[in-house]
Amino acid sequence: MKITMIGSGYVGLVSGACFSDFGHDVVCVDKDESKIAALHAGRMPIYEPGLEQLVASNVAAGRLTFTADLAGAVAGADAIFIAVGTPSRRGDGHADLTYVFEATREIAAAVTGPVVVVTKSTVPVGTGDRVEEILREERPDLEIAVVSNPEFLREGAAIGDFKRPDRIVIGTEDEAARQVMRDVYRPLYMNESPILFTGRRTSELIKYAANAFLATKITFINEIADLCEAVGANVQDVSRGIGLDNRIGGKFLHAGPGYGGSCFPKDTLALLKTAEDYETPVRIVEAVVSVNDTRKRAMGRKIIKALSEDAKGKTVAILGLTFKPNTDDMRDAPSLAIVQSLLDAGAIVRAYDPEGMEAAKAMMPDITYCKSPYEAAADADAVAIVTEWDIFRALDLKRLAGVMTAPVMVDLRNVYRPEDVRRAGFAYSSVGR
Repeated sequence: MKITMIGSGYVGLVSGACFSDFGHDVVCVDKDESKIAALHAGRMPIYEPGLEQLVASNVAAGRLTFTADLAGAVAGADAIFIAVGTPSRRGDGHADLTYVFEATREIAAAVTGPVVVVTKSTVPVGTGDRVEEILREERPDLEIAVVSNPEFLREGAAIGDFKRPDRIVIGTEDEAARQVMRDVYRPLYMNESPILFTGRRTSELIKYAANAFLATKITFINEIADLCEAVGANVQDVSRGIGLDNRIGGKFLHAGPGYGGSCFPKDTLALLKTAEDYETPVRIVEAVVSVNDTRKRAMGRKIIKALSEDAKGKTVAILGLTFKPNTDDMRDAPSLAIVQSLLDAGAIVRAYDPEGMEAAKAMMPDITYCKSPYEAAADADAVAIVTEWDIFRALDLKRLAGVMTAPVMVDLRNVYRPEDVRRAGFAYSSVGR
């Protein structure tokens, strides 16, 4: 099949590369000509494990191409995916659909025959209806079906998630469009990946409901972690104890500094706005958003407490800046609030992250960026593990303590066993233990 992917960011590039690996002919479109030039040169605009190799192999096979020419890309396409950004809109938190509707109008101006248009971007309920309205207004002469097909990709594991999905959600009641989507996902269907066909609005809501539920699990276990510290319990054992219940499951029950990234923060806010618009408030999600926002700065106060409540003039080494490992994404990362709270308290911050420092420099220009964990910890009064990169799981703890002014560790991801860190000479604190 011929597939056009409009948008060559995280979702569009990963999806396009994976579709081409299935054997489809895919062209990825982006208005940013510098991004297209970089892709032609084999340079990825994002860090995602395995993506560079996947793109290179399919480009070499002639199945994957890149262009800034949307009109040429959509000509003769069987399916056109809209995978542009939907950032939170300033002022009300709703998803900004400017790029989605802009792409829709450009599609309408360029298509020459019947086609299926698929919203891959995360969009509020009813967006597909508006996309269809625009296409019908602009091109009443053509048969164009609009389908919702939300993505469920985890940054750092996106290729595996795409090729071995828990489910594929397709929202349409048009039988011809359903058959096109079956053909698009046939390789996964043959692997018995479940395909759930729903109405378009239902499909759009599934994405938001899924992310809100996962954000709720994270926030729940973080609050339980605070209770564990107060009563002398161990949150890791609590997580395992409840996670072994199949009705609950163990995923997303790891206590830490709160959720961040490109999805959970904006999707929970967009769900709240949709619920407000329809006068059906979702109080649980409201509480999740509020608790998560306050938790990040609370983790900064936790580090200050480890400094005997006085951070002024003291140096703190921050290990990990991205919102999670195996990505360079700094969007809504807990480190942003944590570092700011330390700076507000008068601390000097030195940081190291394997992939996120270039993006972080624009957001946090007032800290020092280092080449290794040990360089960051040199002469520091405390070290804090904020993101659980593998490189931080096997630190030489005695070496680390030896380069520090004061061996104090605040482990916000519970990477280490307390006895191991204390044996190396650290004053150690973690989350919920």
